[in-house]
Amino acid sequence: MDRQTLSALAHSDHPIAAPASESTVDRLLGRAIRRPDAHLLDLGCGEGAWLVRALRTHPGITAVGVDISGQGFDRTLEEAARLGATDRLELRQEDVTRYRSPRRADVVLSVGAAYAFGELLPTLEAARGHLAEDGVVLLGDCFWEREPEPALRAELEDGPQKYADLPTTVARVVADGWTPVYGHVSTLAEWDDYEWNWTGSLARWALDHPDHPDRDQALEVSAAHRRSWLEGYRGVLGFVFLLLRPSP
Repeated sequence: MDRQTLSALAHSDHPIAAPASESTVDRLLGRAIRRPDAHLLDLGCGEGAWLVRALRTHPGITAVGVDISGQGFDRTLEEAARLGATDRLELRQEDVTRYRSPRRADVVLSVGAAYAFGELLPTLEAARGHLAEDGVVLLGDCFWEREPEPALRAELEDGPQKYADLPTTVARVVADGWTPVYGHVSTLAEWDDYEWNWTGSLARWALDHPDHPDRDQALEVSAAHRRSWLEGYRGVLGFVFLLLRPSP
């Protein structure tokens, strides 16, 4: 089973794909969307769950989601059809670093997708290129709640993206020319719900498909992720959502 399929299975019970409750998501979107006809662009949208929630509660907006995977797009478009919002949602399977929007967005989202751009600041640079004048960026990314053990840092920073503590993370964003106008730090309960859903979705699928050739792999990935979370980064790695506007 490839990584994208595993990720889709893991997020099947938590399509928001971030440690946030539904009320948190609605509150963030409500603050970000400041006009009834706003246009939203989600860079690294996953299956597009954030955009569907926005369409459900803001009947005049339009939205485009871009993700290299495309997993879950069919399910999301079906949900948009049930809402009568098919003409207001476009999902594109494309590399977000190469995507060029024909229309400036009033809200640019990038939630847990900074890895696609390499790091946090290149993500914001890309968002700026798509943002309308007086637009808002809704950014979600990890930070260190407390200093991690060297082995844990090496495990979670094995790619180009490195994390900092929350004050340093916000300071970097501000120095890059952005002003935070709202924020939310995921609670431990939100993290736990996200992780139990992530690991549980994989485990349940494996147990429900005992004869599937990928059953053992799914169980192994679920168990490894659960250990990494419970024995490693739980209470150490945090997640912050920032609503950002360009600084004067």
